[in-house]
Amino acid sequence: MRLESIWEDLLLGDDQKVIEKGGFGKPRGLGSRPALLVIDPQPNYMGTREPILKQLDEFPTGVGEKAWEALEKSLPVLNLFRERGLPVIFSRQIAKYMQFDSFANKSGRDRSNYVEGHPYTELVAEVNRQPTDIVIDKGYASVFVGTPLVNYLNRLQVDTLIVCGGVTSGCVRAAVVDAASLNYRVGVLYECLFDRIELSHRVSLLDMWMKYADMLSVDDALEYINTTK
Repeated sequence: MRLESIWEDLLLGDDQKVIEKGGFGKPRGLGSRPALLVIDPQPNYMGTREPILKQLDEFPTGVGEKAWEALEKSLPVLNLFRERGLPVIFSRQIAKYMQFDSFANKSGRDRSNYVEGHPYTELVAEVNRQPTDIVIDKGYASVFVGTPLVNYLNRLQVDTLIVCGGVTSGCVRAAVVDAASLNYRVGVLYECLFDRIELSHRVSLLDMWMKYADMLSVDDALEYINTTK
């Protein structure tokens, strides 16, 4: 699949000419010291391995089978990062103090499953968390807000973030925009993202490709990782 085919049928009017004339989507390139950033692979957002509508009663923010497909596609990249001794970072969305949970303010549903300590906030077993992995707990969409992530990246001398996880239009996009704003080079594993709304997923990929990140297939990422020292 051509990358552009993800969003081509969504473009209207002069959109394609604006993209071309504006020079959007130009590759920025990746650096030599990457870290893998896996956004929120938690039951609350993964849900169960079935169509999204069938699991919404238990996981109202779960994506279902598409989330699991995206995670499975990312595993070769995750494993290669570990084999090469490169940093692997997970984020977890947790409401430590509910009054400061920005998502609760936009939701009328019960959010007890999102409070620190609930099993649905833990990383799913399939990521096979290792002692060398870093886990960042966050209370906002971007993993950079109110967390020590930048301090860790500085200590690791990371210049590039390879990003996957979910959801594309929310916490992934927020992290990618902040990373680019902080002058990290960003590669988005577009085959390894998930979102509960297909339109939001596709438009967010277009937006990140246009302005903030290089888009990478799994094969692109594996080739890149194998070229790093």
